[in-house]
Amino acid sequence: MQPRRKLPREDQWGELYPFASHFLEQDDGQLHYVDELPGDQSTNELPTLLFVHGNPTWSFHWRKLILACREQFRCVAPDHRGCGFSDLQSRPLRLEDHIDNLVQLIDSLDLQRITLVAHDWGGAIGLGAALQCANRFERLVLTNTGAFKPWFIPWRIRVCRTPILGRLAVQGANAFSRAALRMTLSRRARLDPRIESAYLAPYHDWKHREAVYQFVRDIPLSSRHPTWKTLANIEANLPRFADWPKLLIWGMRDWCFTPECLEKFAEVWPAAEICRLDDVGHWVVEDAPEETEAALCRFLAQTGKTAASTSP
Repeated sequence: MQPRRKLPREDQWGELYPFASHFLEQDDGQLHYVDELPGDQSTNELPTLLFVHGNPTWSFHWRKLILACREQFRCVAPDHRGCGFSDLQSRPLRLEDHIDNLVQLIDSLDLQRITLVAHDWGGAIGLGAALQCANRFERLVLTNTGAFKPWFIPWRIRVCRTPILGRLAVQGANAFSRAALRMTLSRRARLDPRIESAYLAPYHDWKHREAVYQFVRDIPLSSRHPTWKTLANIEANLPRFADWPKLLIWGMRDWCFTPECLEKFAEVWPAAEICRLDDVGHWVVEDAPEETEAALCRFLAQTGKTAASTSP
């Protein structure tokens, strides 16, 4: 366990994130992660919930689910490089790099019996990692994400991709992160100010917003983009997960990962359990925390005895 750097206003929101910090040493910096489990358990006695966040969030996004599950599961939640408490990377990262980083963490911690819990970019990153080390995984829980070659890009995302104005908005004005605090919600108008501060804290200046902009720029618009091939490979291999227990929790008022994304997953995985939340937006865990927790805990309890036997 190592001390982590302080983030802005941490005295205001820190009690909402009561987790010890751990770091994976990489070639050009450290990847930060949470690793929570009951104090009387060793790490190999419990199955793992691996929480993988998207953009522009960080492991704080999963705080409530970690607190709800850590007495029964090992709960691991990394911060992608340049996000949360993780170090900035020395070069722009693409989806393939984030997948490799996650696989490094899984191998380093020797995680077993993993249930992937993923959102937004975390879906493609987590599924990409699961394809590389499928023997370590046994269940999937996805919330408002995608793992397909994009067939549409919302105009709100396209604006942020413009070479000069987009970068000035995302890195200069922190527009992407600030807009996410409102545009990801449907049921409620805004979050508690402490929670808003926590989401913004890692991205407090131009330098520390680099990863947010890189994620936006990594959305491929055509097959010429290198990440198009990575997404195409993940999409083509989704049937490999057909026999795994799966839960799809979806905010149906998401303008980004729309209900059409959910239906694409359902076509590939017709046996997947689906929890549709009709009046909920993109950040399901913030817009509908009680329903999300209840659906996750019910799914884990119902599939616990059969999950291990379905892993490839």
